[in-house]
Amino acid sequence: IERPALIVDSIGIVHLGLGAFHRAHQAIYTEEAMASAPGPWGICGVSLRTADARDLLRAQDGLYTAIEKSGDGTRRRIIGSVREALFLGADRAAIMARLAAATTRIVTMTITEKGYCHDPATGALDLSHPDIVHDLAHPGVPRSATGLLCAALDRRRRSLCEPMTIICCDNLPHNGALLRALVIEHARAIDRSLADWIAETAAFPSTMVDRIVPATTAKDITENDAALAMHDAAPVVFEPYRQWVIEDSFATPRPEWEAGGAQFVDDVAPFELLKLRMLNGSHSAMAYLGYIAGYDHIHQVSGDARFERFINGLWDESGATLGTLPGVDIGAYRNSLWARFRNSSLPHRTSQIAMDGSQKLPQRLLNPIRDRLRGSGAIPHLALAVAGWMRYVGGVDEHGNRIDVRDPLSIRLAKVCADARDDADARALGLLGIQQIFGDDLRADRRFTDAVIRWHRELVDDGVSATLDRHFS
Repeated sequence: IERPALIVDSIGIVHLGLGAFHRAHQAIYTEEAMASAPGPWGICGVSLRTADARDLLRAQDGLYTAIEKSGDGTRRRIIGSVREALFLGADRAAIMARLAAATTRIVTMTITEKGYCHDPATGALDLSHPDIVHDLAHPGVPRSATGLLCAALDRRRRSLCEPMTIICCDNLPHNGALLRALVIEHARAIDRSLADWIAETAAFPSTMVDRIVPATTAKDITENDAALAMHDAAPVVFEPYRQWVIEDSFATPRPEWEAGGAQFVDDVAPFELLKLRMLNGSHSAMAYLGYIAGYDHIHQVSGDARFERFINGLWDESGATLGTLPGVDIGAYRNSLWARFRNSSLPHRTSQIAMDGSQKLPQRLLNPIRDRLRGSGAIPHLALAVAGWMRYVGGVDEHGNRIDVRDPLSIRLAKVCADARDDADARALGLLGIQQIFGDDLRADRRFTDAVIRWHRELVDDGVSATLDRHFS
């Protein structure tokens, strides 16, 4: 067990979304940066929706165990870079003070795709989203992340006139540019001069983050307590692999994250596409089809030869949309992904990956489909993955068990499926009609819709295993 590195108490980073991924990724990079070059880069972690993480970490002075698991064994270390934990519902004044402080230079974010209150099909701010409607009416007490950033930036503009660097670490295409556009659009709806100031002074570097971080289980906590000989209520568990690629475009000083292996580049897009379309796309496909077939964990899905053949075909289709990636061996990358998926020491639930599909599908599966169709490429594997999502949101698996469909559009998805009754084609057509997911282009392209409807009907009639056996044996 490694003890935390010597760190400086001064807080220079505010992180929005104090979940497991941040504590298994950016917080560790920051710990290692401060060990290499001590500086004022302690983290104030902010939970936006619940007080759970704040309460657990506050009781432990922000300390927690980072647990790396693989076939080679388990490695534990105590992380101390999170110096403060706050909850928006109870600590709003303290959060605003942190965001507005001259010592705060950087905001990082892991709030999941749905946290950006945007239309995944167009990338525009969803002005009808309840949180955005509230924030535009009450800009001083925002609920949304973009509203919180606008309020904080406005306070900085009025008191400090100091810039800020805001780093999105979520799986969104061109995430820095997207976040910049959303924040400016939100600000413009409040005060055009604020929008102009943000555009001139704030930096929004794009990033790509990669590490598999399953939800921590009660068993993980019990085993960790035994190893530590003390109780830790907030450990995080993850694989050895990690990557953080950051656009080298900052308006402020920053930690020496490269000490932990972060890469600073001029253009993140190639790395971003590689991860979104190869790792995340296959993860989603395995989650939906695997869950329906009765698999609880990704390592179980990856042990099924039928899925291995299917995912390799999916990678052929998605990989063809990536273009040239200097220095990247796609074959070696694919092999490394499969090895990561088969890490049985780190059970990753299919149900966890399947959450929020309406927000994930566009960048993981639909955008590569668009690229394939523009080039007249075939899409059988990608279309089957989309049909798997449709089968999943139907709410019942192949064994008649109810599926807990967790999605920002869950009410609408359930209504579409209920209206279709037992008509598989009607269900697929109804889901394809959701513009927020499929846009206008894919809904109108028969090459896509016919393939998805056909696959969905086959999944409903015959099941996942029979479908894979028939077409990908």
